[in-house]
Amino acid sequence: MSKIRITKQFTFETGHALYGYDGKCKNVHGHSYKLSVTVIGKPITEPAAVKLGMVIDFGDLKTIVKEEVINPFDHATVFNKNTPHKELAQELIARGHKVILADYQPTSENMVIDFAAKIKARIPEGLQLHSLQLRETETAYAEWFAEDN
Repeated sequence: MSKIRITKQFTFETGHALYGYDGKCKNVHGHSYKLSVTVIGKPITEPAAVKLGMVIDFGDLKTIVKEEVINPFDHATVFNKNTPHKELAQELIARGHKVILADYQPTSENMVIDFAAKIKARIPEGLQLHSLQLRETETAYAEWFAEDN
């Protein structure tokens, strides 16, 4: 049986600021992110299987990505935990805002690495996370490929 790649796309809104950056993105701002998640595997061939012919149910993939990425990051503000914006972050948290203090600079590159690790840990046995594409704007995105890692 052939291996097939399936892809599901997601959107979410996230704010961030890049600590120490020398451009406009040092300021708190946001993006409408688009995340494409591609899984590779062989379609299920068990005649009695309820998911016959599927690599993974798109709904199951949606659950994984929503729990690991969308729910935590959607409408959150992400700061590097070492940022001088810590006081701002604590003030936002105290006022009931959703803030993530990440172990990394919240660039698209680092976010896609983080997302890949989280999603990969949840992919069912026999399947492989093939790639992620995190689009920050219409013209800029970061990609993660299993074969590169």
